[in-house]
Amino acid sequence: MPTTRPRPRNSVTVQYAVARRGLPAPAALARWARAAAPARPLTLRVVGAREGRALNRRFRRRDHATNVLSFPYGSEGDVVLCHPVVAREAREQGKTLHAHYAHLIVHGVLHLRGHLHDDPRSARRMEAREIRILRRLGFADPYTVE
Repeated sequence: MPTTRPRPRNSVTVQYAVARRGLPAPAALARWARAAAPARPLTLRVVGAREGRALNRRFRRRDHATNVLSFPYGSEGDVVLCHPVVAREAREQGKTLHAHYAHLIVHGVLHLRGHLHDDPRSARRMEAREIRILRRLGFADPYTVE
């Protein structure tokens, strides 16, 4: 009888449902995720607008693609990033694509860990965590407009 082996505690699986050209490498995506949740197995999936919109519509009842979605389950979780939205936001905000991906991955993984931004106080706490993690990774404060 086959046995299912548990995933290692810091396992990060990266899936690309879009062309990878110009996107951060799987190792970078995994490193950014581990910085926010070193002991949580998770999957990062980079999708196009169609899949991003379908997931947002199905799970959040919003009929548009969004930048990042988090799906916690048990001790694991999935973070889905919609590349066209992430790329557009990076351009609009004057950020590098890597910096914006790093921020959204950290943000999404913190959601998997139970962090919320439903009110001003919880938003400040979550943003402070994001800033600390991103600083350790070598990225600037994503909430500061230059």
